[in-house]
Amino acid sequence: MTFYILVIIFIATLVRSTFGFGESLIAVPLLVLLMPIEIAVPLSVLISILIAAFVVVQDRKQIHFNSAKWLIIFAAMGIPIGLLLLVYGNENLIKLILGFLIILYSIYSLFSKDRFKLKTDNKFWLFFCGFFSGVFGGAYGLNGPPLVIYGNMRNWTAKNFRATLQAYFLPASTIGMFGYWYKGLWVSTVTYYFLISIPVIVPAILLGRYFNRRLKDGTFLRYVYCGLIAVGIVLLGHSLRR
Repeated sequence: MTFYILVIIFIATLVRSTFGFGESLIAVPLLVLLMPIEIAVPLSVLISILIAAFVVVQDRKQIHFNSAKWLIIFAAMGIPIGLLLLVYGNENLIKLILGFLIILYSIYSLFSKDRFKLKTDNKFWLFFCGFFSGVFGGAYGLNGPPLVIYGNMRNWTAKNFRATLQAYFLPASTIGMFGYWYKGLWVSTVTYYFLISIPVIVPAILLGRYFNRRLKDGTFLRYVYCGLIAVGIVLLGHSLRR
């Protein structure tokens, strides 16, 4: 079983390191087949912290720090609403709507020749994308899609995209891990699987960096949109299955 866990973590880390997001959508659904969800989710967040810290140190010159700063601030405003949605909201309906919106946006971005672009940081769009990143992150751990939308509007390069998202995920995941610790979910089993995963996490991060630097920006964005469509399909599948 340990071998399969390490394979899952390697693949999820490779995706995250290459594109900057998406590892939780691979890791958590597969890990819960092999371990309790109370272990899988904190383990995924702990791995996220290591990946983000590694990339931030490695590629700090590629980070748009001003964008990351405001996205984090506005996300913090959305997290409490996300927690309320988690407790009181209709999970299936919200995931259904979110899945459709993500798919429609991605298809539009793939085929539209006149996509909306921002030449500089825009406070409205920073608030909109950061806030909803906090909402969806607090509710379902789906911080990524709104951040991806903002990065696409700003036309970030593949290198900027990967690095800036990690500057966001590092504090966000650290706060989330503190919450798991406070709730008693950061147990010794989580730490054990994290420690034995480090030998596969580090090579996956380095390999992802190699792939990221060899993707042309246009090709990179096409992969990102296809990844978002996959996220939307997963959300639709979850909502319709229940």
